[in-house]
Amino acid sequence: MGIFSNILEKLGIGKKEEPKAKVEIPRTSAKVEIPRTGTKPTAATNLPKTQVGMPHTVVGNVIPSTVVPAAVEIPVVDVMSKLEKLAKENPQELNWKTSIVDLLKLLGIDSSREARNELAVELGCPEEKMKDSAQMNMWLHKTVIKKIAENGGNIPKSMLD
Repeated sequence: MGIFSNILEKLGIGKKEEPKAKVEIPRTSAKVEIPRTGTKPTAATNLPKTQVGMPHTVVGNVIPSTVVPAAVEIPVVDVMSKLEKLAKENPQELNWKTSIVDLLKLLGIDSSREARNELAVELGCPEEKMKDSAQMNMWLHKTVIKKIAENGGNIPKSMLD
């Protein structure tokens, strides 16, 4: 398990839990007759309004249609509340909103230079930034915060800019 996976685990993101509810995705099909004129149908030719512009496969003179599945909701983890709670409980005053070292300390993860180098390699830090500790740390913090948000963590827009 990589360091970033450890970060997500500490924040409760990506835990393998039993699904709370089974989501059924409705699928329907309809047949649309296409006149045999020797021309290919256009997006608007004989197609129901909901099907205009959607790709279709022609089978004989029938286009089987499919309905795009409903969006599946991805659970969002209240990362900010968790981090703020951990910060209140921590005897040290940690500046986790801007410092990767303090963020890792807050989560109880090794924040040594070696661990940060490993995390930087894992996340694809540019080589030129890895040569300068301050630049690497700034890149790491921004990237970790962004990736937490990509994985379902609620991160304020101000921290993502």
